[in-house]
Amino acid sequence: MICFPNAKINLGLNIVSKRADGYHNLETVFYPVAIKDALEVIVRQEQDRDTFFEAGIKVDAEPGGNLVMKALTLMRAHYDFPSVEVHLLKKIPFGAGLGGGSADASFTLKLLNDTFRLGASDEELAALAVRLGADCPFFIYNRPVFASGIGEIFENTALSLKGFYFVLIKPDVHVSTKDAFADIRPCQPRLSLKTIIKRPVAEWKELMVNDFEKSVFSKYPGIEAIKDDLYRRGALYASMSGSGSSVFGIFKEDLKGIETVYPDCFVWKGQGL
Repeated sequence: MICFPNAKINLGLNIVSKRADGYHNLETVFYPVAIKDALEVIVRQEQDRDTFFEAGIKVDAEPGGNLVMKALTLMRAHYDFPSVEVHLLKKIPFGAGLGGGSADASFTLKLLNDTFRLGASDEELAALAVRLGADCPFFIYNRPVFASGIGEIFENTALSLKGFYFVLIKPDVHVSTKDAFADIRPCQPRLSLKTIIKRPVAEWKELMVNDFEKSVFSKYPGIEAIKDDLYRRGALYASMSGSGSSVFGIFKEDLKGIETVYPDCFVWKGQGL
């Protein structure tokens, strides 16, 4: 069986408090976008072990450390199924704030569940997914949600961005977690994202923020320049996704020719889901 793990963007991101365990509580809205990897599982009953093959964008991880294989190992610890051959075609940029690795992990859980008819519910898969990463459970449900906690507590939202056009640009920059948190001062947002996303998209610019931008833009001004450029080109709303380094803009109309403006960057255009 084959599936196509998709990416996500963060509509706003507020770091609201630091936890006793060293993590941070946050608030954000996860929104799926149609930047996709391809993931295939082939049953190999004649094999006595699982095998993994990867193509496309090279991910900086050993095969056993890849989140796909970690998801497979986790699933095997709870369910019995034959050996498999896993193929991943990587198209979602990593280190971009798009959740590509998390998507691959969660879609692995779902694909194994479907392939072998294991009968796990979405709630059971989400409980496994959070052990792989804080935002992994989102990709089990894969619909717009307001997220809190460390990103694993979800509230459904009726938000739909169908009819809008997206442009996403990922420069050849990797933002470390340390750099992203460098200037973070946790605080409660003035206005909840649950309120903001009910307002027209054109009003988001003045209301919605990503708290990571202050730290990241000070160290990587080129990322801020991309955001400013998207606004100059007519974006209703533009933001860095997650801790970066990708930046997206939401437009009323298709932004033609943007690929030629950023020839050295990953550029994706598409409509809202």
